[in-house]
Amino acid sequence: MGAKDQGADATTGRWMVIPRTLCFVVSGQDVLLLKRAAHKRVFPNRYNGLGGHLERDEDPLAGAVREIEEETGLPVGNVRLAGVIHVDAAAPSGIVLFVVLAEALHREFRDTDEGTLEWVPLEQLATKDVVEDFPYLVPRLFGGAKQLPFAAHVRYDEQDRIIFRFYDET
Repeated sequence: MGAKDQGADATTGRWMVIPRTLCFVVSGQDVLLLKRAAHKRVFPNRYNGLGGHLERDEDPLAGAVREIEEETGLPVGNVRLAGVIHVDAAAPSGIVLFVVLAEALHREFRDTDEGTLEWVPLEQLATKDVVEDFPYLVPRLFGGAKQLPFAAHVRYDEQDRIIFRFYDET
């Protein structure tokens, strides 16, 4: 099957999504989090993993490694897909978020204009001002109770509150 047979031009009336990565880099019992800068449009002053948009020529893992390198300078290993989240934010297009786990090969990172990087012990994650989906992800990623990779869907109710649903919990 060639490129023209893929049906990628059949966009009329179709739901379209923006592919992004969300990366959690671990070192022992610590995870590297980014406190987003105050000037950032998305999640200012909140803690989250690393990540960003996929480029046209990237698969999700290559995109995750590139984002980690761009934002931290850290080399990583044992890069693996932890889950996929389909986000419907009630806009004309949505987001598909590839959640990735990786292990830092060392702990020395470089500063970034994205915000402030910090190694956070896993037992202290609940003390940080995190993005809204983070509390749903932590048990999956670091609790060991559920099998990875996971699949999830996010939408928002009439009061703009998150509704987070894992496939295996529906």
